[in-house]
Amino acid sequence: MVMLALEFSSPIRSVAVVLLDAKSAVHTVLAAVSEEDGQEVRPLPMIELALKNAGIEREAIECVAVGLGPGSYTGVRSAIALAQGWQLGRSVGLLGVSSADALAAGAQAKGWFGRVGVVIDAQRDEFYGAGYEVAEAGWRPKEPLRIASRDEIQNFASAYDAIVGPEATKFFPQARILCPRADTFGALARGRADFVPGEKLEPIYLREAKFVKAPPPRVMPGL
Repeated sequence: MVMLALEFSSPIRSVAVVLLDAKSAVHTVLAAVSEEDGQEVRPLPMIELALKNAGIEREAIECVAVGLGPGSYTGVRSAIALAQGWQLGRSVGLLGVSSADALAAGAQAKGWFGRVGVVIDAQRDEFYGAGYEVAEAGWRPKEPLRIASRDEIQNFASAYDAIVGPEATKFFPQARILCPRADTFGALARGRADFVPGEKLEPIYLREAKFVKAPPPRVMPGL
């Protein structure tokens, strides 16, 4: 299966074309393209370049995997919109991927083994945190993703051998900068078949939704 992976939740946006072999449970990254904040946001040219570098036509894409965050809400929404449009046009399968899990996979790829804590800035003096056991052979969740205050995230971080995240050094000087990358999605999508319709793809957003319902429209006299 040929998969297009989109990860736009962090300051480094990335696109990858990945070949998944269902029989051998092996994946091959055919091409990967990335761009950093400060550059013009160009998701469609990134996709076109990744397909060109992989030698793959659009019609060959069978699955689109999307990083659902947590992270940049605008970036995640952009990736979801692209995936939804692709499914409407090509009837591909869609997969949602946790960007926190992608960070764990990235730590494994870099050889950062042991207890790894993922920390992502949630704004409003809050943080997303998740814990993993990372080894050469793979990784597994240790603590589920949650939202935490500054004091809570400090206590969380003290239990881990390493802290990683897109902006982790702003809060933990000993941390390591790591952004979720689309080229890790092959390992995360391997063996999955839980495809979803586009309208079911939603960002990972752990805050309680708070909104004020708009009042009914006024009826103007004489109209």
